[in-house]
Amino acid sequence: MTLSLGDLSITPPVLLAPLAGITDLPFRSLVSRWGAGLVVSEMIASGEFLTARPGTREKAELGAGGANTSVQIAGRAPEPMAEAARRVADMGARVIDINMGCPAKKVTGGYSGSALMRDPDHALRLIDAVANAVDVPVTLKTRLGWDDATRNAPDLARRAESAGVRMLVIHGRTRCQFYKGRADWAAIRDVVDAVSVPVVANGDITSAATARAALRLSGAAGVMIGRGARGAPWRLAEIAHALYGAPAPEIPQGAARAEIAKEHYQDMIRFYGPDLGGRCARKHLGWYMDAAGTPPELRRLVLTQTQPARVCALLDDALNRPDAEASDTASASPGKAVAATGKAVAA
Repeated sequence: MTLSLGDLSITPPVLLAPLAGITDLPFRSLVSRWGAGLVVSEMIASGEFLTARPGTREKAELGAGGANTSVQIAGRAPEPMAEAARRVADMGARVIDINMGCPAKKVTGGYSGSALMRDPDHALRLIDAVANAVDVPVTLKTRLGWDDATRNAPDLARRAESAGVRMLVIHGRTRCQFYKGRADWAAIRDVVDAVSVPVVANGDITSAATARAALRLSGAAGVMIGRGARGAPWRLAEIAHALYGAPAPEIPQGAARAEIAKEHYQDMIRFYGPDLGGRCARKHLGWYMDAAGTPPELRRLVLTQTQPARVCALLDDALNRPDAEASDTASASPGKAVAATGKAVAA
């Protein structure tokens, strides 16, 4: 199955969600290597991007061969949003995504993210500005509404489509729910029925089973995976194989898992530099060790060590553990022999 965004096709319709501090270039590259229809950058604040605040441009860094990358921008004023979109498109982004779904107080307090759902007229001014500024497809990510009393996603979706938005991603919660409870996939169907452009379901989709349920209840054309990919960059390919018959991923176990984690760690060191890269990598290493059942003391040694060579040596012991295989393979789709390449192969 393919999502059509004008001249751009997304196959398979399994997308990586934008995650602050997580979906940077090293992680997006790893997920793309296994297989994902589209990967989305961390949210970029348009004002900070235009003033070249340290660390902001790196969030939009596409890298070589980033053909399936969307860059997400956020803001509260039309002109900076439009200019940021133009610059990101010039950098090579294939898609510009507008964030109107982030629930964080530091974002909504600045009248960005999901706060814009409280003022649809102003939200449309931002959408118009971005859509008219670039030639690449523009997409929109929202929640169901600000709270249960104002579930206005269908109306905003209709207006966004008229303004030129080519695809919508709906997280099945309101802003006031944050990440509590369960995502209401059935409520996304109202958005699907309101527009003719593709709608993608998001929220609590972590496996092939939850992806199937989300698609059945929402009627959406695809799924977006966020937290379910932490520590498992192969998760999107696993879901794409189960749902759409995409090539089966090789799920790394034992020594292969350790090699993937070490490669990810080293990519982050190269991208950010030793100090910042080491700090940014800790959360990823923690998630790999969660899945591997690493003993607490060994986990602590990995996460407190600052010498890259020593970290890599410790990861061999921390992740090459036979008891880790059961936790990951229980949900894995059949594939060929396990390897450390991350390359998808035919089932």
